[in-house]
Amino acid sequence: MAAEDLLPGTLDLPILQTLSLGPQHGLGISRRIGQITAGTFRVMPGSLFPVLHRMEEQGWLAAEWGESETNRKAKYYRLTKPGQRRLGKEKDRWDKVALAIRSALEAR
Repeated sequence: MAAEDLLPGTLDLPILQTLSLGPQHGLGISRRIGQITAGTFRVMPGSLFPVLHRMEEQGWLAAEWGESETNRKAKYYRLTKPGQRRLGKEKDRWDKVALAIRSALEAR
C-alpha cells in the first residue's frame, strides 16, 4: 500500500515510532516503516518529506545535517519531548480506532 493511499495523518504514528528508536535520515525512516509494517506501507520521498517537515514545524521532531552510512549529506530527524508525548497520544488514538474497526467487523 503506497503512502498516497493512506488517510491523512496515518504516517504520523509509524514515523514517531520509528524515531522513538533513535535518530534516522529520511531513507532510513522509509525503510524502517516498511520493515515494521511487514511491507504493507511503502513510503516514497514525495509522501514522507512533507510529513517530516510538518512534524518538525509542530515541534515533534528536530533535525540536523549529518553524514549517511554512504558518506552522503543527509538530514537526520529525532523525536523531541513534545514528539514523545504525541507518540503516546497517537498510540492511544489508533488503539481506539483499531478496536472500533474490529468491533464493526465482528458485528452480527
